[in-house]
Amino acid sequence: MPVPAKALKKLGFLTIGLFDGADPRAGHESTLAIIELGERLGFDSAWVRHRHLQYGISSPVAVLAAASQRTSRIELGTAVIPLGWENPLRLAEDLATVDILSGGRLNPGVSVGPPMHYEQVKSALYPDTADVEDFSYERVGRLLRLVRGEPATDFSGVEGIEVFSDRVQPHAQGLAQRLWYGGASLQSAQWAGEHGMNFLTSSVVKAEESDDFAAIQLSHVRQFRAHHPDGDRARVSQGLVVIPTDHASADQRSKYRQYAQARTPRTAAPQGPARMMFSPDLVGTSAEIADRLYSHPAFREIDEVAFALPFSFAHDDYVQILTDIATELGPALGWRPAPH
Repeated sequence: MPVPAKALKKLGFLTIGLFDGADPRAGHESTLAIIELGERLGFDSAWVRHRHLQYGISSPVAVLAAASQRTSRIELGTAVIPLGWENPLRLAEDLATVDILSGGRLNPGVSVGPPMHYEQVKSALYPDTADVEDFSYERVGRLLRLVRGEPATDFSGVEGIEVFSDRVQPHAQGLAQRLWYGGASLQSAQWAGEHGMNFLTSSVVKAEESDDFAAIQLSHVRQFRAHHPDGDRARVSQGLVVIPTDHASADQRSKYRQYAQARTPRTAAPQGPARMMFSPDLVGTSAEIADRLYSHPAFREIDEVAFALPFSFAHDDYVQILTDIATELGPALGWRPAPH
């Protein structure tokens, strides 16, 4: 069995935070409980997805603000916030506020591009500016500059009894170094590297040079580091879907395999005009999953992961999966839990 170049240093997980539209609080509470469990199990990080106009977390920053008050050590990330839905100045204020509340544990991940179903949503999202909004990398650039403390206005000083700053407040020292770009293409990997960000690569990539998912992902990791000031030390986190079955019940194992099998056809070839490639979900014992990861070219070049939890499972399923990841799979990959 091949071995990775280095032991896994940081183990995280990612959840979509589904909820019932008729009872949304229960789903949000479940997400917070899962993050609390992750901290108890020694995970290094917990990440949440966004889902606008769906039954999943629509406000990841707000959810992580709540999580910051229920945890004390685990890092909290977003994977990712699509900036097409956001005003970078307002988002910079929210991110800095949550980072301050968390004690410097926030890891915001972002991406660019037009919002999903933009033609249907633009009149509600940007009723007056829909046709001139800039969804390019410059939108990330604006966020970066604001988080780094560059001026947002040419006015500052005292007006009456109020004091005004020319930069985003609060200013969260160190937050800019914890900004991540979620990329699926060579261009995104290069841009993130050139701008000194960290890089999130997931179970979805764009098939630009081949139809081999692992080879494509490896090319993105190397492209990013080739253009980053830190070179091979630049931070990359891989986010594949892994479902260990070590302590799963027979019913859970059956459900997990059916879930993965239903999603397998999309992994056979690039999908759609954008030629998106999907990685197969990794289901099996921790030893089996570790063996497959050790054979994955991109995994062998990184030392951080944020394993994605399946979208549609029950709370008890997530408890079993997270517990097996922390107690079985993580150690099989050379990881050690964070001290309590």
